[in-house]
Amino acid sequence: MESFSLLLDGFATALTPINLVYALVGVTLGTLVGVLPGIGPAMTVALLLPITFNVPPASAFIMFAGIYYGGMYGGSTTSILLNTPGESSSMITALEGNKMARRGRAAQALATAAIGSFVAGTIATALLVVAAPLVVDFAISFGPEDYFALAVLAFTAVSSVLSRSVVRGLASLGLGLAIGLVGIDQQTGQARLTLGIDQLLDGIDVVVVAVGLFAVGEVLYVASRLRHAAPDVVPVGRAFLGRSDWSRSWRPWLRGTALGFPFGALPGGGAEIPTFLSYAAEKRLARGIAREEYGNGAIEGVAGPEAANNASAAGTLVPLLTLGLPTSATAAIMLAAFQQYGLQPGPQLFDHNPALVWGMIASLFIGNAMLLVLNLPLAPAWARVLHIPRPYLYAGIVLFAALGVYALNGSRVDLVILYLLGLLGYAMRRFGLPVAPAVIGMILGPMAEIQLRRALAIGAGDVTVLVRSPIAVAFLTLAALALLTPVFRRLATRRRTGNAVR
Repeated sequence: MESFSLLLDGFATALTPINLVYALVGVTLGTLVGVLPGIGPAMTVALLLPITFNVPPASAFIMFAGIYYGGMYGGSTTSILLNTPGESSSMITALEGNKMARRGRAAQALATAAIGSFVAGTIATALLVVAAPLVVDFAISFGPEDYFALAVLAFTAVSSVLSRSVVRGLASLGLGLAIGLVGIDQQTGQARLTLGIDQLLDGIDVVVVAVGLFAVGEVLYVASRLRHAAPDVVPVGRAFLGRSDWSRSWRPWLRGTALGFPFGALPGGGAEIPTFLSYAAEKRLARGIAREEYGNGAIEGVAGPEAANNASAAGTLVPLLTLGLPTSATAAIMLAAFQQYGLQPGPQLFDHNPALVWGMIASLFIGNAMLLVLNLPLAPAWARVLHIPRPYLYAGIVLFAALGVYALNGSRVDLVILYLLGLLGYAMRRFGLPVAPAVIGMILGPMAEIQLRRALAIGAGDVTVLVRSPIAVAFLTLAALALLTPVFRRLATRRRTGNAVR
């Protein structure tokens, strides 16, 4: 009941005229940038992060929530019309969605993606309202050793799950931790890794890191690989669903939501696993014409994964808001946005800034409704955005990123760092290193260091203090499992292969 009253207060914040404008701007910008090929929600939020540093915090996060959800919506348009997923979680949508578009059913594919995203986003946000206070009550009992173990869990889970190999994931994490060390040590006052540059004494701004690794790095990588001609876009009319499409879609929407929300809340869970599981489940449950159409454009193969994708987005907000723990690349950028305003997500955020937190959660309901209104009638307009010539598109993104970063501090050093990090982001993609562990390591690394020092100070230097708490032991055990499971799986695969050869 208390959560419901707080949510009503959040609606009072979110429904003010100025915040409604910010919500509309957020969902529009998010959809616009998310529609562009190769640009997912993480890059969308990173790219638009610098333009909000003069906006009041509550309004800014309402806008970020709109950008986040808008980017998820826009990614489905790219997958369906271009067969070009903006991120890995949209790959499954492209499998059946693009085949539907090629059969002349692009409107139906876009409609089931939009309505399914609305249904899943609304249900998952309602679950967020229920789950967040429960997690906050649990997190209040955390000590320094528990927060350190939680950070270790985030590091290992993200490094092992979001990478094709544990070694590459840990290498990316190491780069992020090194970037996080730049600046003055908060306890000793010693300068670390500043290379004698005064502007680095305060460390590298998280916004510069996010925009450099995600936006500039992605643009350089995509521009180096894709041709410069306008993409071949499948024609699309106004998005709509017939009676048969409705009857075939509503169950996959609900099943996708049930899969997406819990996986989004898990460290390293993300949206990839539930979208694959949703696709597999719908394929297994398909009967009649649906079974015949699978692999050639079954609407269930779009409805379920898109619902799972958007439900996982709300799921990622549970650990982000309650524990300060990002479980995906986009959540890491959102955490950077909180730090930009001097805020640290966690139990105290709900006590000290309830208007901001509940206003943001309430805005998710509003943004979902706005996105449905924007996406159903305006699908042909979003498709025209895809005709922007690639050279103008990528040059505009790099210029926009540079202007946003320079506006932060008016420093040319920030611009140099931005492009150096952009080149690093390009190299990481070129050699198969995931970007998300680097960003999460840079953001959570300083927090983990502070909590480790606090725990050791409380224990008078005794290392066993790190495993005296049952909560810390549970987190460290899960971290070990996350790190070792891929290794055991690979050894088992080799053993089965060896037995088969014999």
